[in-house]
Amino acid sequence: MRRPIVPGRAIDEDRTVTSLPPPLTVTGSSGQLGRRIARRLAAAGVPQRLVVRDPARAPELPGSTVAVASYDDGAAVRAALAGSPVVLMVSAAEHPDRLGQHRTFVDAAAAAGVEHLVYVSFQGAAPDATFTLARDHWATEEHIRARGLRATFLRDSLYADFLPQLVGADGVIRGPAGEGRVAAVAQDDIADAAVAVLRDPAPHAGATYDLTGPAALTLAEAAATITAVTGREVRYQPETLEEARASRASYGAPDWQVDAWVSTYTAIAAGELATVSAAVPELTGHPARTLAEVVREAPRG
Repeated sequence: MRRPIVPGRAIDEDRTVTSLPPPLTVTGSSGQLGRRIARRLAAAGVPQRLVVRDPARAPELPGSTVAVASYDDGAAVRAALAGSPVVLMVSAAEHPDRLGQHRTFVDAAAAAGVEHLVYVSFQGAAPDATFTLARDHWATEEHIRARGLRATFLRDSLYADFLPQLVGADGVIRGPAGEGRVAAVAQDDIADAAVAVLRDPAPHAGATYDLTGPAALTLAEAAATITAVTGREVRYQPETLEEARASRASYGAPDWQVDAWVSTYTAIAAGELATVSAAVPELTGHPARTLAEVVREAPRG
């Protein structure tokens, strides 16, 4: 049975409270990307503090402590980050005020004396980006700069791991992406790149890296790749904007979220996710994984 955890304070592996924070802090360790990063750091023997909202979901890793804080609780975040010079900030879950949550976290990081913030952003982050959530990422980057924090921005492309999830029950990927291309990146490659930066952050201060896969594919080509690897017939069917909004509105999601879902495809159509970067091999020392490799390595069932 787990001991109670005091918000903003660290818990050792034996779940006792300690006032000695580890030198490196990782957020989002209960999620797909953050968990990958935390596991790699633990395997390398790097002490780390895992900041989570729900301590029951924090991974059990050697050399780790746990602190409880949500991004919108500035006091808890400041306590959780106190004394930690390097912090990985995985972007918060989709939320109508995600930018407000990010700003609160960044302000708390600055107040806690964080020396280097590594922020997981998005490729093409800009105030006029087609993908609506990429605008929030740009605004977050700007706020980090405004607070004077030494930082590194990891601008991920669309997750290659996510592409198979776009396939409907009928084997069709539908969306208004046209013939646009996306250099989707494997989450494992993002994790490898993040660990390389976190373990030696100084050379990466002020840098922005586009993390992409090795090739830019149309969704029709992605569908063909999924078919070839899995043996399941998958195809891509373009939609109009009206069709896309109507089909996704059926989920009962708020307008801002429907806009985000649809603009993922329109950003592809606009060519904003087509750039292939060499950042993954340069940071990690190995080639970026192809979509075929990601699909092949994905758990089945």
